Amino acid sequence: MLKRLTMFGTKSVRGISMTALVSTAFGALLTVSMLLVLGLAVTANIRNTFSLLNDKAVLTTNALAQQVSDHLDLAAGAVLELKNLFDNREIGLDQFEELKPSLLAAVYSNMVIDVLVITDVSGEEFGIYRGETGRLWPFQRQQVPEISERYVLPKVTARSGATWGPLVQASGELYANVTVPLVNEGKLSGYLTAAVSTEEIGNAVRQLDGGDDATVFILANGDEVIAYSDLALVRALTGKSIALPATISELGDSVLSGLATGELMETFEKASALGVDVRDIESHDDGPDHLSMTKRLEGYGPDVWIVGQYYEASTISREIRRLFGSATVGLLSIVVALVLAVLLLRRAARPLAEIAKRAQYIGALEFDRVKPLPQSRIRELNQVYQAFNAMVVGLRAMNTYVPRSLFRKLMRLGMDQAMVAREMEITLVFTDIVGFTSLSENLTAVETAEALNQHFALLVAAVEREGGTVDKFIGDGMLAFWGAPDARPDHARAAVRACVGMAAALRADNRACAERGEPPMRLRIGIHSGKVVVGNVGALDRWNYTVVGDAVNLCERLQSLGRDVSPDDEVVILASEDTIRRAGGGIASSPAGTHRLRGRSGAVTVWRVDDRASPLIGDLPAASSVGAAE
Repeated sequence: MLKRLTMFGTKSVRGISMTALVSTAFGALLTVSMLLVLGLAVTANIRNTFSLLNDKAVLTTNALAQQVSDHLDLAAGAVLELKNLFDNREIGLDQFEELKPSLLAAVYSNMVIDVLVITDVSGEEFGIYRGETGRLWPFQRQQVPEISERYVLPKVTARSGATWGPLVQASGELYANVTVPLVNEGKLSGYLTAAVSTEEIGNAVRQLDGGDDATVFILANGDEVIAYSDLALVRALTGKSIALPATISELGDSVLSGLATGELMETFEKASALGVDVRDIESHDDGPDHLSMTKRLEGYGPDVWIVGQYYEASTISREIRRLFGSATVGLLSIVVALVLAVLLLRRAARPLAEIAKRAQYIGALEFDRVKPLPQSRIRELNQVYQAFNAMVVGLRAMNTYVPRSLFRKLMRLGMDQAMVAREMEITLVFTDIVGFTSLSENLTAVETAEALNQHFALLVAAVEREGGTVDKFIGDGMLAFWGAPDARPDHARAAVRACVGMAAALRADNRACAERGEPPMRLRIGIHSGKVVVGNVGALDRWNYTVVGDAVNLCERLQSLGRDVSPDDEVVILASEDTIRRAGGGIASSPAGTHRLRGRSGAVTVWRVDDRASPLIGDLPAASSVGAAE
């Protein structure tokens, strides 16, 4: 370890401050840009001005449309994800408790969803809705909320995708809703619908309001206003308490009333080609003229939505006057600034690229490929390099004692959640070398350690090949488990496959030992499935991610029973009836009798697994098919 610390180095080097370097460089850049702007301001032209206005129309309106689409697509994506989870399952009120955790998780993680309802083929409805306080409530039958009662399912088939239905008004609010079919064995088994409040869509869109001179709106069903950023101003001017949704005539907005008759502006050809209509709306009551920018949104129901905003024409005129004198200068200064910025940033980013390259190896836990970062004359960079090198040293040391497979699982699942101690049903495997004490009597301490290391390397490889986790090494024994920290329904089958793999690896190693004239090893293995406490166990700064419970003791007793069941075999694998039943069919095994094990009040039915059976029960399921914790 001292050698590694010396290799990475910690000597402090005086250098140039990055703050001073960056400040000087960008100060010079801004000065050059401002001089260019002041010197070339008189050379602007009208074409560049209207090009900028076209871009502004397109960017502003597309941002509004994208905000609405993103909001609705979140709901569509959520129901499609749930469809993948619920397809090929029974759907009905009897399954509500089983489906409820997934529904709650979907609504909790998707704030855009207000109601999530499942309708089975008999018309029964149940699901989750978000209350006014934000609390989530499950419902079924008499507890169905008003939005679910008023909603009419769209016409969907078993092959339909996410289908948006017509807008529904309930409890004083307007909802957009999307439905996907739930399919079981190719037949329609129900419908999953998510409802999204248009009020929330309006709140999201209002964030793009351009200020006092701009008004943002969304229209549906032709003349129905479902979002309007200046509703408070309308109430203040008219004294009327207007609630959305409302028709254009009820709202009393003369600009929206003139959308249908407003003249398309020819100078906005680029915007029009991209689906944005820019119209000149003249006032008929001596008020100011306005420019509107709108875009049609289709695919979110049987009717077309229109999103847009409008400004006073004088606002655009002022913009034209400003841009007329500065557009060309701005473009030229931007080009110069970009060139200088690229050169500077390429220079500055080079050290970051080196750090990123090494960080990729760290993310893959390939610490041996991480070379030490060199010293830098830039003080802040040198400090980062030293900290990075020290971090690598620490991670290498930690990786020596923490199994790499466990570390990856904990990082993938989230350390805070995965390491909290909780009860889970898993499958445990306990191994022990037969007569290792006698074998080690003729070995030196170094030879004993080398023999154990070689033996455990074979066992660990078999465990990790089947997605298991090595918990600890106890003398010449090993404890491993499946089903935690990442829950999986096939933990028993995977554990049995791993044990057969251990047996095959041991037999091959024994053949190699025989050729070298070395004594062979014999192995006892116990397998048991049951509930244990999994997670961090310890105190203060001494914690261990491990398993605790009676199932662990029973697994060790099964391993010990191997000396009575088959004392002379090269490998004996004994499994509890719980494991055999949990693993399902396809396991080559035979009864080994009923035994009373030490520490157990009742008898335990034991099975012996045929470790020479090939092939053994199918492959591991794909990661996407691994279920949630039971």
